[in-house]
Amino acid sequence: MKLTMRRYQTEEDYWRIREFLREVFRANGRRELCWQTYRFDYWRWHGVENMGHGKLETDLFLWEKPDGQIGAVLNRENPGSVFLQVHPDYRTPYLEEEMLAVAEGNLFTVTSNGRKTLRVWVLEHDHLRQDIVSKRNYAESAHADYQRRRDMSMPIPDVPVAEGYTVRSLGGVEEHPARSLISWQPFHPDESDDAYKGSRWYDNIQRCPLYRRDLDIVAVAPDGELAAFCTIWFDDVNRTGAFEPVGTAPTHQRRGLARALMNEGLRRLERLGATLAFVGSWNEATHALYSSVGFTEYDLLKAWVKDL
Repeated sequence: MKLTMRRYQTEEDYWRIREFLREVFRANGRRELCWQTYRFDYWRWHGVENMGHGKLETDLFLWEKPDGQIGAVLNRENPGSVFLQVHPDYRTPYLEEEMLAVAEGNLFTVTSNGRKTLRVWVLEHDHLRQDIVSKRNYAESAHADYQRRRDMSMPIPDVPVAEGYTVRSLGGVEEHPARSLISWQPFHPDESDDAYKGSRWYDNIQRCPLYRRDLDIVAVAPDGELAAFCTIWFDDVNRTGAFEPVGTAPTHQRRGLARALMNEGLRRLERLGATLAFVGSWNEATHALYSSVGFTEYDLLKAWVKDL
């Protein structure tokens, strides 16, 4: 079936794409062969609104059937980094080639030396897309994302919280500055706190449709300081939960706080009726942490890069 491409136009497209991603997730047996809805939300409200990583109107493309139903979506995330979201019923080499051509013409980034580059994410077992990107002169890079999953039927171990620390849901807006700072610190270990730009961005995080304060969990130090965090996105339609992000402030690391938070998060997901949970890891430390709480199965997503 021929699909027709157009750019994102209105807020209605945002809600249609969310439901499309839910449908694709189910069609793929609840495997992350495309984005889940929570990640699209996170890109829209954090990547676009907070980080300036693109605009919906210029960096989001839809392919539709004659009846207007969505068959595929192309979107960027970080500058020059793109994802192809394709319903398995409409996946063909012709469509993949067309989507890559649109990405190469519109979603590249320019490096410091003036070269145009594009990064396309491809699953390790996706031989169709691997063949296409290889023929288009992309090269596999070292960048990889381990898309981990855990069946909620597995027992949840009882992990004690470090002495003196407590685990609870995030409080009100008065805690946004502290919560925002500890979200920033673990991912900017080589920067001083002087580079931190404030907490207003966290208001946008809470605008994500799947955000729940009871699933925004923090560990509190004996002196009352927020020490670690994990945010969980629960999709009640597909009965899944996703941990994104998870982190511990540098001064409170190596106390098992992240593991204790994730186990508490799993117990909360279990009570909500989730049957599957997800988290992404990218280095040895996160591989070890997430494996220790049962996220041992994964799909490996690799980046393929091309100088245009």
